[in-house]
Parts: sequence; C-alpha cells; structure tokens
Amino acid sequence: MSGSPVKRQRMESALDQLKQFTTVVADTGDVHAIDQYKPQDATTNPSLILAAAQMPAYQELVEEAIAYGKKLGGSQEEQIQNATDKLYVLFGAEILKKIPGRVSTEVDARLSFDKDAMVARALRLIELYKDVGVSKDRILIKLSSTWEGIQAGKELEERHGIHCNMTLLFSFAQAVACAEAGVTLISPFVGRILDWHVANTDKKSYEPQEDPGVKSVTKIYNYYKKFGYKTIVMGASFRNTGEIKALAGCDFLTISPKLLGELLKDSSKLAPALSAKPRPARWRRCTWTRRPSAGCTTRTRWPWRSSQTASASLLPTL
Repeated sequence: MSGSPVKRQRMESALDQLKQFTTVVADTGDVHAIDQYKPQDATTNPSLILAAAQMPAYQELVEEAIAYGKKLGGSQEEQIQNATDKLYVLFGAEILKKIPGRVSTEVDARLSFDKDAMVARALRLIELYKDVGVSKDRILIKLSSTWEGIQAGKELEERHGIHCNMTLLFSFAQAVACAEAGVTLISPFVGRILDWHVANTDKKSYEPQEDPGVKSVTKIYNYYKKFGYKTIVMGASFRNTGEIKALAGCDFLTISPKLLGELLKDSSKLAPALSAKPRPARWRRCTWTRRPSAGCTTRTRWPWRSSQTASASLLPTL
C-alpha cells in the first residue's frame, strides 16, 4: 500500500470558530475562568462579583475593600457602599490583567431612575480605577437602559469621554434610544426575553432561530447596521449555546463560563448567522429623543408601557 496516511485535521471548537467573526466576552467575576477561555473583554455585575468574592482565592480583595470602606468612615450604609464600589474596581483591575480589552463595571441599579446619581456614581468608579492605575479607556460603565440611564450614558460619553454599556435592555425602543444617544455599547438580553415568553404564553420551547430573545437581538442588530449606528450590539443573558450560535456574527456576545465550556467542547461547524452588510428591510429610521410625559410615574414610564417583556423583566430588578 503506497502513499502517506491520511492526515486528520484537528476540528476547531465552536468557541474558536465563534471568535473568528464575533468578539467573545466572558460574563463572570472569576479571574481564573477568564484566564481559561481567553476572551477579548469581560462583563461583571453585582451578583457575579458576590459569587466570586465567596471564593478563598479572592479573600484579600474583599478584605482590602472592607478596610477601604472603614477608612472613609461615615454611616454604616456609606461604608458598605464605598467598600462595594472598591470591591468592583479591585475585581475589575484583576480581570484587566488577563484580557486585552475592556471590563464592564455596573452602577447600582437602584439609581436607575436618577440620572444625576448615576453620573456621579460612574465618575466615582472611574476615579477609583484611576487610583489603581487603570485608564478610563479600558472601562465600560454599565447603566440600566431606563430613560434616565440613557441620558446619563449620553452625558458620560459626551462630557466626560467615558464609555458606557447599556444593560437591562429588553425592547427595540430602548435600543433605538441608546443608539440615538451615541453610547458605546448595548447589551440586549436574550434569555430573560425567552423566560418571559415561556412563563406567559402557551409555547414552552423554541428552536434557536425562533427564540424570542434571539429574534429581538437580530432585529436590533440589523436595524443598527442598516442605518449605520456605531453603537456596538453585545448579546447577553444566554440560556443555552443554541441561542449563542443563532447570533454568531453579532458584534460582541458576552457568555458565562459554563456556556463557554460547552462551546469549547463542541466541534460542530459554525457559520455566521448575522452579517454587518445592511439588509434591504422596509424600515424607516426611528427617533426617540423626548423625555416621557410628566404624568408618568417611575413605574409606568417609557418605554415599558409598550413592551410587556421589558416591563416584567426590568422593573423587578430595580
């Protein structure tokens, strides 16, 4: 028998393939997980930081944050808030040692209907990062996509040169307002939209392409590309890898370590599902630049009156 043996090509993992056409972001506060999956960026939130803070490996960061809060003094509530902000920054600084891009750090969601308070807290976080030698260019400040949050993002971007990641985004109206405000990035949630539909309709399972959360992000992405918005679309809050694959090609996707691990073990062929080439959809450009009417309360305010999913998903978190 002549000839050389057939050389078997090593199959790339779904994660490696995804990285070829989407910027992969790790959704975790665990530095070791970030080191394992080699993402470009990372996103954190209070629950992820709290989970990581329980690990013995990060006890020194927790103790440093507590000492910082006590040093500043004030009421117990003020000490806790200062320690918490410091902890977010300490974790963010550690994460930045492991990634080439940016880390997202969240402003307290309880401030979501107070623009000035959100701006002040964001500036405070940026100052804390500066104290540990981290430039604001490597930070994305996470803000809730309320009307006030979007206006806070606009002010931070235009007046202070601070990049913002608009989170808790469940509706097309929110996405349009964020793009018009010129924020750096939005994080439309996939899984929570799916959760709402499963809980509130008769349909309990969906193929990835028909997943309501996937369809929402796809619509936002195509609209942004059609009208040339520079705001980055980063799909978030995934329930399974099928949702991720159905959004392959999206600008960014932020993914939990669990799902990153599943993608790493998956050797199936992956192709882009989304394309930056504008589609000939019959859309008119929308604008949403006016504040909600004075008669609206904080619990019935734009844009949730027109979106049951956004109302049910966002308000319980605030």
